[in-house]
Amino acid sequence: MSWPTVFDTSGMSVPKRWVVRRTPDQNEAADMKLETRNGMSLFEVPATLNADGKLTDTCVQQALTVMNREGFVIFTDLMSDEESDVGLELIRQTIEDPDRVRGSFASETDNRYVRRDFCSLPSTMPVLSFAAMLAQRIEPVISTYCARTHPLLEVTTLTSYIGSSHQYVHRDPAGVISLFAAVADVSEAQGGTVFIPGTHLDGRAEERRGATAHELMELFRVKSNAYILCYNLAKLWRMLRQGKTSLAWGEFRDRVFSSAWDEHQPNLMRFILGKNSQFSIRNLSPRTLWRLYKHRDALSEMFHLVQTAPRKGTVILYQSDLLHAGPDNRSPHPRRLFSMSIARNPVEPKVWHAGYSPHPTLIANSISLGDLLDFPAFCAAPVAGLRDEKASG
Repeated sequence: MSWPTVFDTSGMSVPKRWVVRRTPDQNEAADMKLETRNGMSLFEVPATLNADGKLTDTCVQQALTVMNREGFVIFTDLMSDEESDVGLELIRQTIEDPDRVRGSFASETDNRYVRRDFCSLPSTMPVLSFAAMLAQRIEPVISTYCARTHPLLEVTTLTSYIGSSHQYVHRDPAGVISLFAAVADVSEAQGGTVFIPGTHLDGRAEERRGATAHELMELFRVKSNAYILCYNLAKLWRMLRQGKTSLAWGEFRDRVFSSAWDEHQPNLMRFILGKNSQFSIRNLSPRTLWRLYKHRDALSEMFHLVQTAPRKGTVILYQSDLLHAGPDNRSPHPRRLFSMSIARNPVEPKVWHAGYSPHPTLIANSISLGDLLDFPAFCAAPVAGLRDEKASG
């Protein structure tokens, strides 16, 4: 790739598209992020509910159009503030439990050093009631992809703190519909999820983008992950030298030179040995580098990254095989999301547990989408969309 480089405050060379900004309220901490081309408005659908508390037909059609074309859709104002607060309290109760079940997904090293707190929620009445509320509200969209007999794979908390790593761009295991519910405002600095629109594997990519669509998707993923590796290394070096965010004893070593498995750390040892399936030296063969150069214009035209910054009450629904990444938290304020995933197809337990992190209570008593749709849902003040529709009626 022929892009020139710039230098951050640590003196490490990073790609020019990693833009460095400084703001007084961040105590001059360098704020670097991948360039994004569009905001969220192209992917947002205002949630409007009918008298049954479900999305209206018009809203469903709008959502499915966006979902099928882009691989994800953002429902704004799907939850009221009161409902969001309930979800936030469920997350707080979970992460304050010393016996909580940590997830095996995302970055285990970040979990170990409390840069993230990704853990599974138990199948208690409050948790299932909150999950049921979300599932029932967007049932017309979810039911387009998932049958009532398909299992709930996991219900989780996604909390990240300052100093966390930027995940590599990746795909989750295929055949799943997942959602993130913003129980509090999430800013870009807090690490709103990055999506690459239109990169889901629905069998129509060639129709939309040409015969080489899948090849170009993977090239774009390699290019993005090369930047993420440089960014994560520069950030850790800056943390080590400047002490802006204290590194625990052994943390730098474990994040950069450890032989331990972790797919989302800038681990140079596993990168050089080719043992990171998300990004390693195996992804940078001479042939791949030549293809990156040859298709550089097409990649810039066809693909771009969208970093979400969902407001409180927003729910993001996405197809699991869409390319995406969880950015690092560059803010002193924790980022908290409620998440759950539902299978689009029957799933064998071995595959299920390898790709997701169900709580032991969910493993012991499996729950289907149909169970969620029939479960007593949490009720609070009606959301704005419902109030608006009733007023207009």
